[in-house]
Amino acid sequence: MKTFSLLAAALLALCGTASAQSLGVSKDEIRIATIPDLSGPLAGYGKDIRNGMQLRVAEINEQGGVHGRKITLLVEDAGYDPKRTVLAAQKLVNQDKVFAIVSTFGTAHANAAMPIMFSKHVLSLFPLSLSRDMYEPLHKYKYALIASYFDQMAVVVPKLYREKGAKKACAIYQDDDFGAEVLKGAEAGLQKVNARLEEKASFKRGATDFSSQVARLKAAGCDFIVMGTLIRESVGTIAEARKLQFNPVFVATSSAYTDLIPRLGGKGMDGFYAATTAQHPYLDDASQPLRFWANKYQTRFNEAPTTFSTYGYTMIDLFARAAQKAGPALTTESFVKAMEGMGNIPGDLFGNPPMSFSPTKHLASDASRLSQIQDGRWKVVYDYAQMK
Repeated sequence: MKTFSLLAAALLALCGTASAQSLGVSKDEIRIATIPDLSGPLAGYGKDIRNGMQLRVAEINEQGGVHGRKITLLVEDAGYDPKRTVLAAQKLVNQDKVFAIVSTFGTAHANAAMPIMFSKHVLSLFPLSLSRDMYEPLHKYKYALIASYFDQMAVVVPKLYREKGAKKACAIYQDDDFGAEVLKGAEAGLQKVNARLEEKASFKRGATDFSSQVARLKAAGCDFIVMGTLIRESVGTIAEARKLQFNPVFVATSSAYTDLIPRLGGKGMDGFYAATTAQHPYLDDASQPLRFWANKYQTRFNEAPTTFSTYGYTMIDLFARAAQKAGPALTTESFVKAMEGMGNIPGDLFGNPPMSFSPTKHLASDASRLSQIQDGRWKVVYDYAQMK
C-alpha cells in the first residue's frame, strides 16, 4: 500500500508538472501572448501596444523575471480580422500552449477568441476593447483594464453637455457593436440631464466620406455631437464640419484619444474632446518620471510613444504583479486567486486611476476623465474627481 501511495504521489506530481508546462509555465519561463492588429486599419494602435508590452517585459526580465522565470511574449498579427484572431488564438492555445493572452485586439475579435482560451484554461487579460463583454458576465478567466465605452460616455457626456449649456444632442457613429455601446452610454448619460439624442447618423466600418452625415446633423441644428468614431472617422467628420462652418461640441470615447488626431487633422481638430485615463506621454512632459519613461521608449524603438504604448506597458506590469503575488508555484488557479486579491493598486505615472480587482470585480477601474485638443496637444480639462 505504501509503494502504491508513493507511486500515486509521483504520478500526481508529474501530472501537475505537465499541466503547468501545458499552460506555458516551466522552471524558467512564463509564455504569454498578444493578438494585435499590425497590418490592418488600426495597425498604429497595435504596434504601439506591442512595443509598450515588449518594453515592460524586457525590464522585468532584466531584473530576473518573476520568481526566477523570464517572460516570453509571443505576437500574432490578426490584422483586425475576427477570423484571423480565432486562428491566432487556436495556434497560441493549442500549439504554443501559452499561459495567458494579453490584449486581444477588438470587441468581436476578443469575443470570438475567448471560448477557445477558456476551453484550455487560458486567461484573457485586458483585451483592447472597451466593451462590457470583456468583464461581464463575471468569469474567472477574463479581466479588463479601463472603463467601457458605455461607462465613459455615461460619465463625460452629461458633465460636458451641462457645462457647455448645450440644447440639442446628436450622434455620429460606426454601425457596429462599438458604435452601439457608445450610443447606449451617451443615452444613459443624457438622461441624467433630462436630454436625449435628437438625431443619429451612422456610417459603415471603413467609410471615408462623412459629408452626408455631417450635413444631416447640421440641418438638424445639433450643437452637441457624440462620436462613435476612431481615428480617420473623427478627423473626417470634424474636417467636414469645419468646411461647413459647423462648430458644435464634439466628444468621443478614448478610442479617439490619440496624437494622430491633431497630427492628421491639423488646427481644425482644436476643441475636440475625448474621454481618457492614461495621458499622452509627450517627450517634453512637465512630469519628470513620465518624460524619462517617454525618452527611454523612444531610445528603444526609435519613435515617440503614444497612449497605447502606455496601455501595453501597464498591461504587462499588472500581469507581472499578479504572477509575483501568485508565488513560485504558478498555476492558472493561483494566478486567478492573486488577481482577485489585488486591491488598492495606486495610480501610476501615466495618469491611470487607482485600480483593484476582487472575486466579484474583474474591471480594474471604471473611472474616466476628459481631455481636449488645445493648440495641437491633448490637455486634461476635467480630472477624475471632477467627473463625479
